[in-house]
Amino acid sequence: MTRFDQIRPYKDEEVNGALQKVYGHPMIKALLHFAFPDKTPETIREEVLACNSIRDFQTKVIYHAVKNVIERSSEGFTTNGFETLDPDTPYLFISNHRDIILDTSLLNVALYEHRQIMTASAIGDNLVQKPFLMALSKLNRNFLIRRALTPREMLQSSRLVSEYIRDLIGLEKRSVWIAQREGRTKDGNDQTHQGVLKMIGLAAGKSDVMEYFKKIRIVPVSISYEYDPTDMLKMPELMAKHYDKEYVKSNNEDFNSILKGATGQKKHIHISIGDVLDGELDDIRNSGEPVNKQYQMLADVIDCQIHKNYKLWPSNYMAYDLLYNTTRFQNEYNEKQKRQFDRRIARRVEKNNEVALKNFLAMYANPVKNKFDL
Repeated sequence: MTRFDQIRPYKDEEVNGALQKVYGHPMIKALLHFAFPDKTPETIREEVLACNSIRDFQTKVIYHAVKNVIERSSEGFTTNGFETLDPDTPYLFISNHRDIILDTSLLNVALYEHRQIMTASAIGDNLVQKPFLMALSKLNRNFLIRRALTPREMLQSSRLVSEYIRDLIGLEKRSVWIAQREGRTKDGNDQTHQGVLKMIGLAAGKSDVMEYFKKIRIVPVSISYEYDPTDMLKMPELMAKHYDKEYVKSNNEDFNSILKGATGQKKHIHISIGDVLDGELDDIRNSGEPVNKQYQMLADVIDCQIHKNYKLWPSNYMAYDLLYNTTRFQNEYNEKQKRQFDRRIARRVEKNNEVALKNFLAMYANPVKNKFDL
């Protein structure tokens, strides 16, 4: 075993064998039928089993599946900032996180269409407990972040992931995607967690960590959905948090979120690419602040770009005005959009449940607060 075998995706020479094993699984067949609705099962099988590398599988299968998701469940996918990237340079994309699978899939669609280096993407091992999901994630160049470990095991695992990210970018010239925090942001308040940055920084060893971050070229990424297709599924956890109760996931909760994220209506989707962090890292290093404070300063810099570049939709402005009983942003939406949003609220929030209503509205309103520092 090599050092990274327990967390890495498939190597190219392993791809075809893996496809042969999982091809017959009903969920894989369903994915393929979704990706290629106009092709016969025999043609699909022939094309899939002709894949001999991860790039083959991503560009010939996953790309078409995601494009179908966009076509069937949204009113358009837009991007900006990709033209500022060097097509021959790998980056570390640190992103806000809304949807388990779609966030990174949409980013890779945009990278592919802009002829940029596609990413290896971090995914929690709790999301791929089913063997076919594990195989699918490894075919899609995901690497594992192990959860539910002892503190000692967590440190060892974090160091391994950190070194893997360093080698991906520095040796394999492969871009990397990682969420700004563990798990999705349920309440719309996108905040980078120091723990993620500290994990990434472990690979710096005894070198200056801010200098190391310059070498791996951090790029903040903002992704926004006009409608979050999983908003209703996020409500139980938000309510538990509001009442300070422990929240326990149901067995199939993550899997249901993946399916709902793919099939649910999203209206418009946008990804904004921020600037590569450079001078900001010099300022942090030269601040004279303790290391912990420097990590928080870095988190604040990333958040600033994510919030600034976040594309706000009518749903965000309507939620803010409803939540705070104001007309501040009334010019950002019309009556038809307001009726649609009211219907969405009625389907998702129990009548006269003020706490649930506030939590639901905050999910959409918090990006407005963050963008305008309200």
